[in-house]
Amino acid sequence: MWIFCGLGNPGEKYEYTRHNFGFLVISALAEKHHLLFRYEPALESEIAAYKSQALLVKPMTYMNLSGRAVKKIVKEYKITPENLLVIYDDLDLPLGRIKMLPKGGSGGHKGVQSIIDSLGTEDFPRLKLGIGRPQRGSDVKDYVLTPFSEEEWPLVHKIIERAVNILEELLYLGLTKTMTKVNSLKGIIL
Repeated sequence: MWIFCGLGNPGEKYEYTRHNFGFLVISALAEKHHLLFRYEPALESEIAAYKSQALLVKPMTYMNLSGRAVKKIVKEYKITPENLLVIYDDLDLPLGRIKMLPKGGSGGHKGVQSIIDSLGTEDFPRLKLGIGRPQRGSDVKDYVLTPFSEEEWPLVHKIIERAVNILEELLYLGLTKTMTKVNSLKGIIL
């Protein structure tokens, strides 16, 4: 069984921001398959079951405390970190790029760092969704908490659709084959 964990911040204020890219993907997968999220207070997360193969998770702890909820879920469902796929926004990739990795550091992403700190390992796969960097002189925090622009939305929708397909493929192809497929195209969304 897999845990597909999209990172983001709860609440309408953050719903369509760059930092909620992970939430947007998980929500789109749930919508495509007519799944309903339920809030699990003890796990501090919204959860939906996807077939019997995956659990869709949106931590409700706010981004920087994501690890607190993820640790509870991993423990509750007895999932090893190797079967935890974290989906999140990445400043170092331009908008339109997707990259899949089997493990690694946080790259400065505080939500990912929180998960690393809580689990005590960097050995969990991740799906990184490029958001690009803000213009020079702009504050990174303000940038990630700003909604995507009207001009960006057509591309954002394509990225979300591609990411949903990647999650579906992962269940059938496995991590290595899916990662090879995603990264061989350099994750470019046309």
